[in-house]
Amino acid sequence: MAKTASTGAGTSGLEAAVKNSPRKWVYLFPEGNAKMRELLGGKGAGVAEMTRAGLPVPPGFTITTEACNTYYSDGKQFPKGMWEQTLAALSIIEEQTGKGFGDTKNPLLVSVRSGAKFSMPGMMDTVLNLGLNDDTVQGIIALTGDERFGYDSYRRFIQMFSKIVLDADPKAFEAKLEEARHAAKVKTDAEIPAAMLKTMVGDFKQIAEQASGRPFPTDPTEQLRLAIQAVFASWNNARAISYRNAQKIPHDLGTAVNVQMMVFGNMGWDSGTGVAFTRDPNTGEQKIYAEYLPNAQGEDVVAGIRTPLKIEQLATDMPTVYTEFVAIAQRLEKHYRDMQDLEFTIEKGKLYMLQTRSAKRTAAAAVKIAVDMVREGLITQAEAVQRVEPNQVVQLLLPRFDPVAKEAASAAGRFLAKGLNASPGAAYGNAVFDADTAEKLGKAGERVVLVRPETSPDDVHGMLQARGILTARGGATSHAAVVARGLGLPCVAGCEAIRVDEEGKKMTVIGTKVTLKEGEPISIDGSTGEVYAGIIPVVEATFDEEVDLQTLLGWADEIKRLGVWANADYPRDAERAVKFGATGIGLCRTEHMFFETTRLPIVRRMILAPTRAERQVALDELLPVQRSDFEGLFRAMRDPQTGESYPVVIRLIDPPLHEFLPPYEELLVDVTRMEAKGEHGAELDEKREMLAAVKQLREANPMLGLRGCRLGLLYPEINVMQTRAILEAAVVVGKEGLQAKPKIMIPLVGTVNELSEVRRQLEEAADEVVKSTGITVDYKFGTMIELPRAALTAGKIAGVAEFFSFGTNDLTQTTYGISRDDAEGKFLLRYVDGLPKVDAYGNVQTDADGKPEVVKIMKTNPFQSIDVEGVGRLVEIAVREGRATNSTLEVGVCGEHGGDPDSITFFETAGLDYVSCSPFRVPVARLAAAQAVLQGETRDK
Repeated sequence: MAKTASTGAGTSGLEAAVKNSPRKWVYLFPEGNAKMRELLGGKGAGVAEMTRAGLPVPPGFTITTEACNTYYSDGKQFPKGMWEQTLAALSIIEEQTGKGFGDTKNPLLVSVRSGAKFSMPGMMDTVLNLGLNDDTVQGIIALTGDERFGYDSYRRFIQMFSKIVLDADPKAFEAKLEEARHAAKVKTDAEIPAAMLKTMVGDFKQIAEQASGRPFPTDPTEQLRLAIQAVFASWNNARAISYRNAQKIPHDLGTAVNVQMMVFGNMGWDSGTGVAFTRDPNTGEQKIYAEYLPNAQGEDVVAGIRTPLKIEQLATDMPTVYTEFVAIAQRLEKHYRDMQDLEFTIEKGKLYMLQTRSAKRTAAAAVKIAVDMVREGLITQAEAVQRVEPNQVVQLLLPRFDPVAKEAASAAGRFLAKGLNASPGAAYGNAVFDADTAEKLGKAGERVVLVRPETSPDDVHGMLQARGILTARGGATSHAAVVARGLGLPCVAGCEAIRVDEEGKKMTVIGTKVTLKEGEPISIDGSTGEVYAGIIPVVEATFDEEVDLQTLLGWADEIKRLGVWANADYPRDAERAVKFGATGIGLCRTEHMFFETTRLPIVRRMILAPTRAERQVALDELLPVQRSDFEGLFRAMRDPQTGESYPVVIRLIDPPLHEFLPPYEELLVDVTRMEAKGEHGAELDEKREMLAAVKQLREANPMLGLRGCRLGLLYPEINVMQTRAILEAAVVVGKEGLQAKPKIMIPLVGTVNELSEVRRQLEEAADEVVKSTGITVDYKFGTMIELPRAALTAGKIAGVAEFFSFGTNDLTQTTYGISRDDAEGKFLLRYVDGLPKVDAYGNVQTDADGKPEVVKIMKTNPFQSIDVEGVGRLVEIAVREGRATNSTLEVGVCGEHGGDPDSITFFETAGLDYVSCSPFRVPVARLAAAQAVLQGETRDK
């Protein structure tokens, strides 16, 4: 890829325009390169690199992302000098091509495309065939001798420009096309005759004028100005914002605008257009995965308007073009050392490359490609680890249909149709036929499958809430497929056996009497393309089968510094955690064991006991049960290869005692009802006793009440029983040859005196176990840092504790002064999504386009990703001051943040020893921990 293309004709006009501007806003393709993604966007950097390499790329130029950001900061006005640079660059393209923009004899037509730093497929806008009007179309017809091509290009331009720039309803244009197909008795747009297309041009102009209130613009220069404004504006359209939120792409990057000479795939059957991936984006298999449409333009493939052909058909139709394309695809992948997403057009038998960028892929494909490229010598193991998004790992454990249930569904005649297996995984839910309904029901917690004729970028908000997507049209490279793969959603595309009635909110299976209405259940298999009526239960994937993932995670383990432990309360959870690669338990919540039905009556007797002696009787019953629980955990937590025991952090009872009793309101109703009926007997006495106990234990704010170490100080016999159970369990497994490593964690400590007294009591209990058994256990006492005061006085607390574990869920609640359950239901998510911007009188403010403005109070939900500035600062203080007192202090985190990749990056920089998360997040955390190290190395350089 070393060959460099010339910039062509003289660039003095552009150079002069740049000198008269505060900044260079416009770059000709040969002036850019692959390293300029932030400035030129992925598309602009890609075409620049291909141009410099001498590949067949139509000439053009890129308006920078900086211009977009300045456009917004200047009140949606073009930056000073940008338009002059644009016109100067356009003149250079005219000289290079010998065509004139607006020339009636040899007109230059251009495409105007978006292109951000990070790929956002279909989220922003594109205008093709720009420069056409009633005069220039005649020049196109005269040059090509093809009237049908001329008017087909013209109607496409009006249709696209009107939708993108003039905000016209696309359904109005589709209705006219449907009328024409019906009148001509043809199935596709490509078969509509020239005379009808010529009439359609007039009809389309009328639709555009009705939508905009002004005549359709005919001046090509004005068309270009409006199109560039529309592409800039599309950076902040609803679907782009939703996509960036879902993909965690920053909102301040802006989009570039690429203006490029049009080449035409709709000039006949020796022309065509296509989208390709250099490897299979579903499986990662090393083969060209592509589709193309003869006699069509690129939007036909991407939008799913026509179902395309497999690339192998191109080998038959145009073998020379096919051979050239495959060679270029392989060359680009080797150059970029990553799978590429390519767009190409064939005009009269000549191949043109329009795009190359890093391709979206499923989790399975991402892992396989990364591992394969290491084996092929293209990338290093460290690069492979960085190529896979940690959250993609979750997708490898996606559900699939239960095979028995699927077979039964087939036998029962519930199979409906088969489309393209566009994005893997199985899903079921109630069918919905529009994105708004999918969003509404999905947010309400209902499982929905979005069923559409084809999806458009405007459907993204509904796709984000759906469990799966089914489309009647479109291919494996259509919008629905690309977005679904990026979101990890199952998708069946191009299911042409179904007809979707959007207005009637139903779908029918062609050739049958089967109709599925909105709200009725449907099941789709994105791995096979199959569609079924009703619900087919799903089963989880098997981690053992993911050989490539285990290889990748093995490389990650060699890089990461942080230990990855798991939160597990039962042996089955611990076994799963070990299988996923956990090397310890960071949180065992002992109270969960108390809720089991056989134990709850004993726990309640313990709580209701009027004396300590009676309470001890109940605790004596619980001790062997708890001991058995811990024995199971210790046996499960060991290295599968060496048999060495892993550490197990066990938190002593934390919640307030009333949580183990029935709700106060429920008991009050029962007692009142029974008394009103005049009932007597043991049941009423028991309920009265329990009601009195609950009333005594009730608290106005139980989260900050009698719980954690406070409960242990008032009822020390509970903590003593649990400590004895833990250490006795270690003794039992020790006799089996296992050296258990229990770490006893005392929760909700706010002062060092609380910890000192609880530890003193429990050390006595530990000494008694050692004396009675004659066996020494390697145990440690530590505390959970979940209160701001504990973090701020960590230096003192570390003098008593042997380890810290940050309970970041409660630490976040107590730092913000909010209850998570209440906050997320009432206001917190609105803080993140944005509140309406209102004036002092409550009137909603609008922007220049009349759209309501929103104010974002928080960038992210602090319960999902750590609040670095607030909670994170407390963590850093506690680590620093704790280790200043105790240099051997072990520090970890056991809140939900332990499985969040962004939070893990922070924990790496904060110097924690381990993170602990749910078992299913362990593979995610292993990969994220390695990436955090590599990111740190990059920053240090």
